[in-house]
Amino acid sequence: MMILAAVQSEYGVARAELEGLLTGLAAGDRDSLARLYHRTRTAVYGMAFSILGSGHDAEDVTQDTYVRAWEGAALYRSRGTPMAWLLTITRNLALMKLRERGRTADLSEEQWSALPAKGPGISPEDKAVLGAALRSLTEQERQIVMLHAVAGLKHREIAQLLELPLPTVLSKYRRSLSKLKKTLEGVDAR
Repeated sequence: MMILAAVQSEYGVARAELEGLLTGLAAGDRDSLARLYHRTRTAVYGMAFSILGSGHDAEDVTQDTYVRAWEGAALYRSRGTPMAWLLTITRNLALMKLRERGRTADLSEEQWSALPAKGPGISPEDKAVLGAALRSLTEQERQIVMLHAVAGLKHREIAQLLELPLPTVLSKYRRSLSKLKKTLEGVDAR
């Protein structure tokens, strides 16, 4: 019970902090923009990357997201969560970019190699194997996995962003992990 209260308290602090930063943005405070960027950039980039599959395009959409947030902060209403508002902007911009491009792009070796590694133990060979495994997933499965693993979003938040029922997101996530495991085990067996 105490753990749940601590998690809810942390979520409340994060939400209140982000709402305060959006209020600062609406007032034209550049420091609030910088703090919002540092607090949320991983999730914003992860969302854009999960949709676009291109590091370069995801960086563009990430920058555009903060420009839109700066311009539209006065329109934010605290009916939802600040993070959902920001990620909705990201999602819309990424989908517009996809329509411009006309298709999704697979990660090139150069783009995959440019992704930052979480730990020093990830070799270029590991990245190549993981990239191939991720390509075995459908676009939606890849989005769900990337949003959870890279952006750190909760399944509930992913369901809202992708406009899917929570049980669907949970089952697709489990199925995706199973596919990845089978793919990776097949690589190890060779």
